[in-house]
This record gives sequence, C-alpha cells and structure tokens, in this order.
Amino acid sequence: FLYRVCGRAAASSRSSLPAAMADLDAAEDAAKELLGIMEAFPRFKERAVDPLHPEGERGALVFRGPLKLVQTVSKLTCASKASTVGDRFKALLSRSKWVRQEELEQALDGADGLDGLDGRLAAYDPAREYVAVVVAELQRGPACWHQVGGGHPASIEDSGPWLYVLDHGTSRAGRRPGFSYTGSLRPYRVSPRRPVAEGILLPDYAADGDPRAEQAAPARSTPPVVSAAQAEKLRAVCRMGREIVDAAHRVIKPGVTTDEIDRVVHDKHMEFGAYPAPLNYHNFPKSVCTSVNEVVCHGIPDMRQLEDGDIVNIDVSPIFDGFHADLNETFCVGPGVTQKKKDLIKASHDSLMKAIDACKPGFFYRDVGGIITSHINGCGFAVDKTYCGHGVGEYFHCAPNIPHYAGNKAKFVMKVGHCFTIEPMINTGTWKDVHWADGWTAVTKDGKPSAQFEHQLLMHESGAEILTARLPTSPPLWWE
Repeated sequence: FLYRVCGRAAASSRSSLPAAMADLDAAEDAAKELLGIMEAFPRFKERAVDPLHPEGERGALVFRGPLKLVQTVSKLTCASKASTVGDRFKALLSRSKWVRQEELEQALDGADGLDGLDGRLAAYDPAREYVAVVVAELQRGPACWHQVGGGHPASIEDSGPWLYVLDHGTSRAGRRPGFSYTGSLRPYRVSPRRPVAEGILLPDYAADGDPRAEQAAPARSTPPVVSAAQAEKLRAVCRMGREIVDAAHRVIKPGVTTDEIDRVVHDKHMEFGAYPAPLNYHNFPKSVCTSVNEVVCHGIPDMRQLEDGDIVNIDVSPIFDGFHADLNETFCVGPGVTQKKKDLIKASHDSLMKAIDACKPGFFYRDVGGIITSHINGCGFAVDKTYCGHGVGEYFHCAPNIPHYAGNKAKFVMKVGHCFTIEPMINTGTWKDVHWADGWTAVTKDGKPSAQFEHQLLMHESGAEILTARLPTSPPLWWE
C-alpha cells in the first residue's frame, strides 16, 4: 500500500490568504480521512471500484465536490457503524465516478496536487490494486489527494474497518503508529474480532481480557501434578493443537495474509469445538500469533501478505475440556528463503529437541537453558532472554518458568506429572528485543530474523512425553 498526500499549495501563495489556507487544511483533513477509511476495508476494491469499470481498464475512482460536500461525506463515512463496503460507502459511491486513465488529465485540469499521480497510474496493477482520487473545489481552485490501495482475496469477508492495534489490544487507531522500527517489517491493519461458535466453553477472560482464575491459582507459584485422567485430556487437546498448526502450515505461501492464517486457525478451533486461548487473553486481538522475520513472538495477524523469502512462526493454543495445548513452529515462505534463515530455523528446532532429550525426573529446570545456549552459541546465533517456557494444563501459564539461557535462576526440579513447554526463541544477532506500539509484538533490537519452536511435554519416570509431537501427516519442515 502506497500512501502519499499531495495538494499543498506553495507557502508563499497561502501566507497571504489565511482563509484559503484554512480551507485547504480542512480539505486535506477530510480527504485523508476518506482515503484512510477506504484502505480500512479490505474488500473496497472488489466491492466498490471493480464494478465501475471493465476488467483490466486503467483509471481511477474520483470523488469530487465542494469543500462542504467533501467534509460531509467524510464525516458520514467515518462515523458510520456499517461494517460492509456497500453500506459504509453509500454516500461516497453515489457521488464518485470511474475516470479512464487517458481522460484523467482533462478531468483534473488545473487542480493542485497532481504530482505523482501519473506515476501511480502507470505503475499500479489493476488486477490487485486501485487508484483513488479525492478532489475538493476551493475558492483558490481545485486541490486533489490520491493513493494506491490494494485488493485482497475473496476469502476475506466484507467486514471493516480494519484498524491498527495499540496499547496491548485495548485500543485501535486509523493510522499506523509512529515507532522506531528496527527492521523492514511494519504493522498493518487488523481485522475485527472473529466470533466464537455457540456451545464452546469460554474462559473467564473472553469478555474483558482479564484471566482472573489463572492469576489467583496456586499453580502460579507451585507446579501442579497432572493425574492420569487429566493426562488423557491433555493428550486430546494437544493432538488438536498439532492438527491446527499443520492446517496453518499447509496454507503458507507468498501472497497469503497472516489474517488469512488466523482465519484458518480460528475456523479449525471452531470445527474441534475448542476455544483459541490467545483470543482476548490480556486483550490479545486474534486467535493465533504469527511472527514474521524479525518478530520474536506475539506477532498479531494482519493485512500484510507474506512474501517469498519470509519466515513465519505459528503459535497455537487451543482450550478443550478444561485443558490447554501450546505449541509453535517456524516455516519458510516460498523458495527464496536464504540459507542463513534456514540455518536459524534448524538451530532453533534442534536446540529444543536436545533440551527435551535431557528432561527426566530430578532434572533442574534451570539447566534447560544451558543445553539450549550451548547448541545455539555453537551455531553462531543468540538465545532471546526475555521470554521463557512455562507450566501449562488447566491454565494457559503457570509454574514453573523455564528460561532458555544459561546461568538463569529458575526454581524447581522436574517431577512425574509436571506438564510444561520449552520454546526457545533464537535470534540471528543480538538477544535483545523491543516491543512495537501495539504492546504485543516483540522484535529483535537489531532488526535481524528470529525463529522459534515449542513443544508441550508431560514428565514420566522414563523422560518427557512430547504431547505436541509431529504426525506422519504433518507437512515437512524445510530439511525434511
């Protein structure tokens, strides 16, 4: 998506005309709001623009009118509670028209703000993009603003607006938040919350985001011991978790949005009758974490399309019959993934498996980090120190905490009946991370890639049972 607002007159011509300057500012604000709300509806191209012109024809959607009309339509459209394109944009579309590329110059003759429009019209792809132009007729003459917007797959429902997530999911914004991004990745707009099917048991945080039972549980401070009956429930939900991750893996390819992955994951939960534990947990807005490239963990599914050469981690946590599963894996997107990224993925996986091999009753949880760090240092990578493995079962997170770095001070030893995750996050460069303005997305401080694998384990006398083990039907990892 390319966004650039044009239309400012030269400062010298405005300085002597305060009223004209105020009108231009007001027109710009209204135009920017309109262009922004168009982008917030992922089906705007298919539902609003495409029906107005023959397939493949180049041109632009043009909305033109006096300042008062532009302001009124902008306010009506932005204030509306309608969630579909047809209903939300009635006022705009009734006053807009399609203008062919060869006719635009004449239609916009004399307007300020035309810089860059020819380039956009020449470069955009009509099959997946559109050009929109807002023209305000002012006393000083017409001024225009324009943008290129993107279309999205038909599998994305006609629902909006999609907004940027802020403050750990408690608020939304229509514009991308400012932030000193460490790598090339940026947040995109996030779809409205997906509904949970009737009959699925909801956790206490489903409505308000506050997991009160988990926070008050004795299991927060003492690792619970799983009974034989509880172990069977854990095996069942972990099998669901494995099948959900595999379903997500099968749809990963260039061009697929992480929101589409969230839809697949969410729908698979509904099919199983399970609740997706991330959904509204401490206000997290989606049903799965999708962590791309430099994202260490807790990436929020959004409108961004995966690109050839990306890597993406899928972290899934279903709740069924009162018990949680928790697992994740990192996958390659397309054939263009570099060998360095592949090596990072393999190192993360292998460090996890080495740690699992060492697990047995009496083994100190603090020593897991030494095993992982030894392997990762030998591969030339770094272990992220911010996040750790954890107990899991009746609660999403409980004791013990299991850091993945050497020299940690974790408490407790492994005992028969303990159920927990090991989930090393491995960074290409520095171990340090920072968080985006959404409060959730952790990214490497140097902007270099990160990879992660996670398994849920149940301790027996003979060692750890991998409850989330890969199946014969699981899609292969890059080296398999």
